[in-house]
Amino acid sequence: MFKQLKFAFGIGTLLSLAWSAHADNKDTKKFDEADFVKTAASGGMFEVELGKLAAGQATNAEVKKFAERMVTDHSKANSELMGIAKTMGVTVPTEMMKKHQDIYDHFKNYKGKNFDRDYMDHMTKDHEEDVKEFKTASKSASNAELKQFATKTLTIIESHLKQAKQVQKNLK
Repeated sequence: MFKQLKFAFGIGTLLSLAWSAHADNKDTKKFDEADFVKTAASGGMFEVELGKLAAGQATNAEVKKFAERMVTDHSKANSELMGIAKTMGVTVPTEMMKKHQDIYDHFKNYKGKNFDRDYMDHMTKDHEEDVKEFKTASKSASNAELKQFATKTLTIIESHLKQAKQVQKNLK
């Protein structure tokens, strides 16, 4: 009887470990440097173009200042990323991905009364997502140049997020 219990316990433990390993593999997706570069390039173009739009359409001085910072900082980051992509042999898009283009088009054709608030709400959400992506890249990239870029840019994006939250708070 004891041997049967011991055997059943052993099988149960093995099944539990196997399930745990399967769940871990299912939940963790291998970091793809080329995908990161392409998404970051599109996101950077999006930030620049939307920043230009917001700088012209916003009525609040803080929002305009934030939008201008987006143009400046993301233009610089995009330029650096293009150089890294070239050395990696990754072709970057020359146009925004559909998800970025759709959001840009929404703001370009904005009909609401609260452009400033809606822009800052989106910038906060967008930069929260960017922080996650750049943290992953700063830890998971195997290309040293890309890893260094992601780490340096993460600091800038975190400061964008902090500023976006402050401007967002001031608008409410």
